[in-house]
Amino acid sequence: MKQIVADAAIKEVESNMVVGLGSGSTAALMIKSLANEIHSGKLQNIKGVATSFQSEVLALELNIPLIDLASVSQIDLAIDGADEVDPGFQLIKGGGACHVREKLVASKANKLFIVVDETKLVQKLNQSFPLPVEVLPNAWKQVQDVISEMNGSSILRMATKKAGPVVTDQGNLILDVLFNDGINNPKDIEMSINNIPGVLENGLFVGLTDKVLVGKIENGNPVVYSPTRVC
Repeated sequence: MKQIVADAAIKEVESNMVVGLGSGSTAALMIKSLANEIHSGKLQNIKGVATSFQSEVLALELNIPLIDLASVSQIDLAIDGADEVDPGFQLIKGGGACHVREKLVASKANKLFIVVDETKLVQKLNQSFPLPVEVLPNAWKQVQDVISEMNGSSILRMATKKAGPVVTDQGNLILDVLFNDGINNPKDIEMSINNIPGVLENGLFVGLTDKVLVGKIENGNPVVYSPTRVC
């Protein structure tokens, strides 16, 4: 199912594009499909902009030409995954702790396409999946206290196969936040959290998504559809 969604996204890529390369399992499949199209000659003069160390390493292994985010004025198309997608195409991202670079790429892209399976579609954000908030290492407790005053409970994300917390590509820490009854106004919450001293960025992506490609199983077969945005 993830593979067919990844392949559908690549059909949107044209030669001579600068493409934002997302992070996560579905995005990794998309990057591999993109490499196949490049090496077969179907797509030419493609340049990728990585959203994480993970996507950068994979693109280099697959010989996809990369350029740095700072060196491009715009990105033609960014393709990425999401942890939650609501009916208005607002997102929670950051399950892989890459949301800072992902948001930088998304905000510079002319179009942002999100590839997910049907389990990622929700009616309201943050009722079950926590909102990642990247914080400076010496500010995590202070930020946690402020979020608590906003009726949000948070925990410091701990690493697996490593003693201690998850450390992001930027060298920061992640607070995973759940608000009482989810997030009713993503735009306001995004701004309020980012205004807390010590916060670098949070995983709410508001007003950035142009299209969502969803994979599901229908009659035993994987299919892809694109839902209509509910305003």
